Amino acid sequence: MDLGLNGKRALVTGASRGIGRATAGVLAAEGCDLLLVARDAAKLQAAAEELRARHQVSVDVLAVDLSQQAEVERLAQAAGRVDILVNNAGAIPPGDLLAVDDATWRAAWDLKVFGFISLTRALYPAMKAQGGGVIVNVIGAAGEKFPPGYIAGATGNAALMAFTKALGKAAPKDGLRVVAISPGPVATERHEMLARHAAAQKGDESRWRDQYAAMPFQRAAKPEEIGQAVAFLASPCSGYTSASILTIDGGAG
Repeated sequence: MDLGLNGKRALVTGASRGIGRATAGVLAAEGCDLLLVARDAAKLQAAAEELRARHQVSVDVLAVDLSQQAEVERLAQAAGRVDILVNNAGAIPPGDLLAVDDATWRAAWDLKVFGFISLTRALYPAMKAQGGGVIVNVIGAAGEKFPPGYIAGATGNAALMAFTKALGKAAPKDGLRVVAISPGPVATERHEMLARHAAAQKGDESRWRDQYAAMPFQRAAKPEEIGQAVAFLASPCSGYTSASILTIDGGAG
């Protein structure tokens, strides 16, 4: 299926690994030129080289710490034209209310919650001026399931869901759309870390894979499955979609 993305330019944050890296690959396969953003310059370069070798697209990289406002502004100034913004960077640590101290909570939100918001605010005027674009926020199912052992993430994700819906209602008048994906477990390094933490709380970290038995497909999602959904929502094939959040959790509910 041709999604009509050939020649579009996409900025993907958290693009050096996991969902961001997989999303970049899907968008490149659809003919998008890319600007890949993460904190690790070496991993970004490796991803860019692989994508250039596999697809006839332009791939630029910029190492940026999106928890810092000055870095957000630097990225916005360097970005050039952006047709698709994929906000994906951020990793909020697990823990209950008393396990996550103020400094950890604030640092995690500076990257994920305020990172999403600040970069969107920085790029939105230019996207509006150029005649439109799509913003896709990759958030997380904790924002609707509220696990107490992931309280900082659940609260931050819920805030980003509200941000998506509020901005997504206003964006069409500016020629933009704003949507989000709320993934459940996805087979990434971060997923394994969280699963090990949860298993450790039950007394045996080595049994972290036991969680798969209770999942609808007895597995976590593949990162590419999330990336394919990002590409569809960003495409003209989903052109009447804004202020919507797609949950991808295998039907776990």
